[in-house]
Amino acid sequence: MPKTSNIYLLLFSLYWAQGLPVGFMTHALPVILRAEGVSLAQIGGFGLLMLPWSIKIFWAPFVDRFGHSAFGHYRSWIIPTQLCSVLILIGLSFLPIQALNQPVYLLAFFIALLSMNLVGATQDIATDGLAVNILQNEQQHWGNTFQVIGSRLGFIVGGGAILWALDWLNWQNTFLLLAGLVLLNTLPILCFKEPAQFKNIQHAAEQEAFSWRKVKNYLCYFYQSPHLTGWLVVLITFKIADGLAGPLLKPLMVDLGLTFSQIGIYVTMLGALAALIGAGLAGLSLRFISRAKALLSFSILKIFSLAAYSWLAFQYESQQYIQPWVIYLINAAEDMISAMLLVVMLTLVMQYSRKHIAGTDFTFQVALMATVSGGLYSLSGILGDLWGYATYLTCITGVAVLCLWPILRWKNTES
Repeated sequence: MPKTSNIYLLLFSLYWAQGLPVGFMTHALPVILRAEGVSLAQIGGFGLLMLPWSIKIFWAPFVDRFGHSAFGHYRSWIIPTQLCSVLILIGLSFLPIQALNQPVYLLAFFIALLSMNLVGATQDIATDGLAVNILQNEQQHWGNTFQVIGSRLGFIVGGGAILWALDWLNWQNTFLLLAGLVLLNTLPILCFKEPAQFKNIQHAAEQEAFSWRKVKNYLCYFYQSPHLTGWLVVLITFKIADGLAGPLLKPLMVDLGLTFSQIGIYVTMLGALAALIGAGLAGLSLRFISRAKALLSFSILKIFSLAAYSWLAFQYESQQYIQPWVIYLINAAEDMISAMLLVVMLTLVMQYSRKHIAGTDFTFQVALMATVSGGLYSLSGILGDLWGYATYLTCITGVAVLCLWPILRWKNTES
């Protein structure tokens, strides 16, 4: 088994590479579109780009089942998909941003971004399967801490740094820089030797091939005890508030009068830095409190952060001036708490993943959360347009309170 430090470095690099393009689509793209006058409803429609992350469960069993054992089962998926991401980013660099108002170029842009998400989602399946198999139980919380740190660093560069760079660096050079960073983060997996026992994964996965053909049989795993059933409900409800609120938060920053540079540096980058701190705090806290208690505690903190955004929205609609540092602080707090929650949630997802079909189990749980979040993404833009920021964000805060109940119920069934 590889050294622990090498494992953490590997996971950090893989999730950083993954976070770079996703950071652009989730953090930079909504700001660029809003600045160009695109409506909240239309921005919500761009949530379709994230569809592969919701439906990746349909090809996760293939990743678990098929792989080149001599090259490394999961490694044989990760390396090609990362190189594909590099090629797509290079292709995007040659697409003129000024021509995106033309249907042909806009369609090409959409297809390229969708393809990049498809490739990234496949890489994620393999990376998650690899992580479940190489991390021991006592390493899981730190492994997921490095995962969140890596992905958030990707958000800093792919989201915040891109917005900042677009003020002084041209479109092509910006995307070529992203491609270079993804390629750089491919080096650790190129040097990594997948453990020999992973050769047994393919055979075990073949025995479980029914998992994608017979969904009901697969779901029996989550119905074998009240505790696992309660966990399934937590998975379904966990991302409801995030899915409803996410698309509106960055446009609110634009409407509050912040510039690209301010949003890029003080909102996205500072927020992602706060998330790095939050991920570290979560990893440390899991040494002293149970995973269930951490999930409940951090979920309560999340409610306060949403309430703070509601206050910002009321101030905006009443045309009250808000000091920029207050906006930055609220955003940083929300990002930090979200990262703390994510570390705990991913650690629990790993806990409930069976090693012989790790990619499928991990992907199913994460995809379930992503499906709920993505499904609500478009709805949030429509409701935000209809109700306004203040009323809508207040309602979301109330929804977050209601979502504590499934966590409490699941926690009480813990043996």
